[in-house]
Amino acid sequence: MSRSDLIGCRTVAMGAAEAAGRLLMQSLGRLRAGQVARKGASDYVTAVDRAAERLILQRIRARFPAHRIVAEESGRSARSTASAYEWFVDPIDGTTNYIHQFPAFCVSIGLACEGCMVLGVVYDPWRDELFHGARGGGAFCNRRRIHVAARRHLCDGLIATGFPVRIQRRLTAYLTSFRQVFLHSSGIRRAGSAALDLAYTACGRVDGFWEMGLSPWDIAAGTLLVEEAGGRVSDFAGGDGYLAHGSVLVANPALHAQLVRLLRPIFPTGH
Repeated sequence: MSRSDLIGCRTVAMGAAEAAGRLLMQSLGRLRAGQVARKGASDYVTAVDRAAERLILQRIRARFPAHRIVAEESGRSARSTASAYEWFVDPIDGTTNYIHQFPAFCVSIGLACEGCMVLGVVYDPWRDELFHGARGGGAFCNRRRIHVAARRHLCDGLIATGFPVRIQRRLTAYLTSFRQVFLHSSGIRRAGSAALDLAYTACGRVDGFWEMGLSPWDIAAGTLLVEEAGGRVSDFAGGDGYLAHGSVLVANPALHAQLVRLLRPIFPTGH
């Protein structure tokens, strides 16, 4: 993928994320009962999710009609399956937070080329923070270059996580991992938006993040941000299958190695 093509994709993704974010803020706190539906246990969709996703997809298709798209609410695009480019779109990552007006939700848009993530955009409309990065070009929050934290010891690290609400049958294994990280770190935080947790790892607000049972659109953009900010991304055993099975671990290189040592015995297959 040429640098000019990547810049064009980034411009479209950033504009779409900001436009969707404005839509989210216009509707915040104004949802009626009929505009919220339950998809599963602790899994909701709102009319705003669907409207924001339509807006994003329209912008991508207007500029790149041959590209494939995987989106949370509309699934995988059936068109142009031969394309090397695939977008991953989450119109609201943290829908439960959005419904409750808890300030931890965002728009997440990622792009892969031939299976490799090349672009990530995560927009927090509440704080007007636009995290963006392109393969080989670094990661940024608005116009400021960002980097993962430099802490070398897990005992000093603040680690983010997410609860496996969609796969509660695996709660015992998750709680085992929670105990290990709790005992070996300085603290754990759970805000309820994986994309924001990844962006916060990229900019050093937290030192690492692990969660299981995620979907590709939850983590595609954020994992690219972490890599471009100097961090490591893997599954729980250090492998690279996280987009396929949804178990992801990120941190700076030193803490990532320490976290893998804690999590691999619990999840020997990586997830």
